[in-house]
Amino acid sequence: MVAIIDYGAGNLSSVKKALDYLGAESEITQDKEKILTASHVILPGVGSFGDAMHSMQERGLVETVKKAALSGKPFLGICLGLQLLFESSDESPNVKGLGILNGKIITIPKDTGLKVPHMGWNSVSLKQNNGIFSNIEDNSYFYFVHSYYLDGADEDVIAATAEYGVTIECAVQKGNLCATQFHPEKSSKIGLKLLENFLKSEG
Repeated sequence: MVAIIDYGAGNLSSVKKALDYLGAESEITQDKEKILTASHVILPGVGSFGDAMHSMQERGLVETVKKAALSGKPFLGICLGLQLLFESSDESPNVKGLGILNGKIITIPKDTGLKVPHMGWNSVSLKQNNGIFSNIEDNSYFYFVHSYYLDGADEDVIAATAEYGVTIECAVQKGNLCATQFHPEKSSKIGLKLLENFLKSEG
């Protein structure tokens, strides 16, 4: 069973619909036991870094999410769910993130001549071609919606980058812990392939 962590984020139903389409049993839940005993865990996210961490704290989910992410079972962060894995974000300067991975979440600069938020399809350059990116072609297009991005992650965990005036470290992968800045559930067939790869991974 795939646990989709419910901490008040906005794109839960679209993630579940994509998993339903792939024939995966999944549940949107904030039940700690279900999250910790699930075979796979997804941390989705739409909204602000500070609000998300506050919501997780209110629900008593911070330690549960950390345990799940570090358990060795397949764990996928999506969009804000990627950013929350890191220590902090420019979006909410006084709020601590989960601190599971090293790197900083910073603002997409507004002086690039490009619109912020970064919204729409963008090609992705693969640094890793295994795990969630197995049998996915380099420079495939995925769907993005964000104003903040990951920079300075450890080189060995960066799975993919995208260019949008700056180099966005748009996917990370460390064993079964992985996360994407883009939305695979909104990225058509290629996004479904990524989710299928995630579902095939074993803890």
